[in-house]
Amino acid sequence: MVAESALAEALAAMRLADLQPGRAVPAAAGAVRRALRERDPRAAALAEQAWGHALLQCSEVGEAVRHLRRAVRHGERAGRRALAGESRMKLAFALVQRGSSRAALREIDVAVRELDGIGKVLAQRAVIRYHVGRLDEAAVDYQAAVRELRRGDDRLGLQRALMNRGILHAERYEFDAAVRDLAEADVLARELGRDLVVGIIAENLGFVESQRGDVPAALACLDRAEEIIGAHGGQLAPVLQDRAELLLSVGLVTEARRTAERAVRVFAAENRRLKVPEMRLLLAQIALLDEDWATAAEQARTALRAFTAQGREQWAALARSAQLRAQLGAGESSRISGAATETMVSTLDANGRPLAAVQARVDAARLAEARGRTAVAAEHLAVAARARRGSGPATLRARGWYAEALRRRRENPRGALTAARTGLRILDEHHAALGASDLRAYSASHRADLVGLGLRVALEEGRVRGVFEWAERGRASRLLHRPALPPDDPELAALLPRLRATAGALEQARAAGSPTGRLPHRQVELERRIRDRSRLLPAAGGDAPARPVSVDDLADALGERALLEFVEVDGTLLGLCLVEGRLRLHTLGPVAEVAGLLDRIPFALRKLAARAADPSVERFLHGAGARLDAVVLGPPAELGDRPLVVVPTGILHNVPWAVLPSCAGRPVAVSPSATLWHAAATRPPGPARAVAVAGGPGLPGAREEALAVAGIHGRTALVDEAATVEAVLAALTTAGTVHLAAHGTLAVDNPLFSALRLHDGPLLGHDVRRLPRVPETVLLAACDVGRSVVCPGNELLGLSATFIERGTAQLVASVVPVPDLATTPLMTEVHRRLAAGEAPAAALASAQQKVAADGPGALAASAGFVCIGAGSR
Repeated sequence: MVAESALAEALAAMRLADLQPGRAVPAAAGAVRRALRERDPRAAALAEQAWGHALLQCSEVGEAVRHLRRAVRHGERAGRRALAGESRMKLAFALVQRGSSRAALREIDVAVRELDGIGKVLAQRAVIRYHVGRLDEAAVDYQAAVRELRRGDDRLGLQRALMNRGILHAERYEFDAAVRDLAEADVLARELGRDLVVGIIAENLGFVESQRGDVPAALACLDRAEEIIGAHGGQLAPVLQDRAELLLSVGLVTEARRTAERAVRVFAAENRRLKVPEMRLLLAQIALLDEDWATAAEQARTALRAFTAQGREQWAALARSAQLRAQLGAGESSRISGAATETMVSTLDANGRPLAAVQARVDAARLAEARGRTAVAAEHLAVAARARRGSGPATLRARGWYAEALRRRRENPRGALTAARTGLRILDEHHAALGASDLRAYSASHRADLVGLGLRVALEEGRVRGVFEWAERGRASRLLHRPALPPDDPELAALLPRLRATAGALEQARAAGSPTGRLPHRQVELERRIRDRSRLLPAAGGDAPARPVSVDDLADALGERALLEFVEVDGTLLGLCLVEGRLRLHTLGPVAEVAGLLDRIPFALRKLAARAADPSVERFLHGAGARLDAVVLGPPAELGDRPLVVVPTGILHNVPWAVLPSCAGRPVAVSPSATLWHAAATRPPGPARAVAVAGGPGLPGAREEALAVAGIHGRTALVDEAATVEAVLAALTTAGTVHLAAHGTLAVDNPLFSALRLHDGPLLGHDVRRLPRVPETVLLAACDVGRSVVCPGNELLGLSATFIERGTAQLVASVVPVPDLATTPLMTEVHRRLAAGEAPAAALASAQQKVAADGPGALAASAGFVCIGAGSR
């Protein structure tokens, strides 16, 4: 009876270990003491197994291994071969989590023999083989395991096997099969009352959708998983890993890095040494996208050492691939072993990692080409190019077309351009399905290699019009695809007013010197929820992506104007100049030289605003402006004194053009792309009604400025309590011209939270995105909101870019901080000229020249304003 009682206690601990691991640990400890006291090795084996399994569930991997080894010994001592096999099965999984891959494989192979190959041990071996990168062997085990588990009616074992096999299917891009397995696993988990597992299955579905490329669906699954797993005290680190990989897939580098770093800390704290190097590898891939070659190389080296020690050959190949890309990016190809590269490529080819294998082939081809081994390079590219066919995700097919373009480049340049265009078309169709502006903007980073190849081929062939075409394909593609109005989402509509109320309360507390309590935390949490919710909303259709405007059509629309479009290729700044139908290409100089000059101008304007009486500051500003002018505008003599349409690149997007001597008094319209300028300039004019708004408290002179502007147009102004967010949003949907005088902020980390402060809180970029229509002309007398965050692919995010995205033809705003009380003279002069019929760019240029004559302070207040968009309506 005593032995039966010890056994019953051990079995009770076993049941608890899977459902309530925290409670199972003391129960198992008590069962072990009793079994040892009563000399019952069978009960001791079961109790130690329960103890180890519970500790593993609680992320105490090292202790779990110790107890599971004891369970194996007790099972052998009891002569219970199957019991020892059960314990080995769990021990093998604990060992692989600790990073002891070879030991895990040895233990699981013994367990398979001891348990006569029954379904659940085959399924466990499949899991371990998956974790060490043996995907084909894992697939064979899963197939046999599922068959045996169905035959034996083991519903719990079947649920586990299907859940894990779904992940393997996703890794191999077998998405329909993955969803079928996970859907069946979900039904079984619900029937078995395994609520935590339902959350884990949601996480796995998020991984499947991210591999498929459906970002909003993946985010929705991961949000649901985090909620369920967190509510049941489960492990959130795998959710963080999946979220970081998803964020990286759409180019959200900063968010991906923060999430991955958090996952590293959590995995390390849980002693899950198997996962830590995987996250190091992800950090290396994030650094690669950010072109931080040193960090990428260091993280890849660290991951490679760990994977090698763990015997994980495929993962080691992935780390070596990241290291290769970092060394190629840093120009260190001489340090790379050709033999190691070939081993890396063959390992990835053999283990079902299609995108990684294609990327490794492309990098190996770059290395071979640099060493003069053109036949080897061609072979690598031919294999990689096979990925362009078939039903894989858009990024894989586009990467295959990039490999095909590289393969054709030497013998068939025109064919290379056709391949590159096809890859871009695939990516554009995919990006258009992303609803959120930031997802679409950051995901344009995948286009960079294809565009860069097109530019280089066009330059090598001396085709200036080809250079223009590829320059246009490489910028602001998101803004050229104007989406329909986002879905009217009730949850998002409810969150925005809550954020405004919180921001207002926080501002009042700080102004009064009162404790802020949890208000800052609440604001951050609301911003996170708004950001995440907006990303869940599907794309709502809209216009098809626009083809680049032809040079002839653009020349007709320009008339007497001149176009200057800047292009950056391999560290050199080029200028495309279109005047009277003739397109010329000029080499302007190193990008680094331009960047150095650009840093001086905002600094000088800020100093001039603070120290207007100091002539040395004014001389410094004029000197910096003249030097920048000589680099970017000096060489194209055909510009003359014509009005300019400027299409910047990268570092030039936030230039205050009025500071350049050649632009003083000259109308300058700054557009994200020539195609976008053409679309805005040839669009029929909108309504003529004008509205002036003065923002919230703390901005001296805003009320008087708004009243003066309204008087010029014969209208009333929205000021004081009338200037609420809802009132201003209503005005933005009906007016043709809107003037907004308010404090503005550019949120660099989350550009769609860039805001104007109104009477009852901030008007956000998210608010503008939801408007059914926007004014044709917007003037923002607000500090810094003309600036945009420039993403890879010359995509722009921020308040001004959001107005342009929604359909504003031109927007006047400052790209540098503006002193309070100082904008009224400039703004009233601009509006007098607009009311008299002048075009916005011309009105701004004339007003800036007139106001600047009043002295250095007036110059500092006016020079930072630019006209973004058509500028000619």
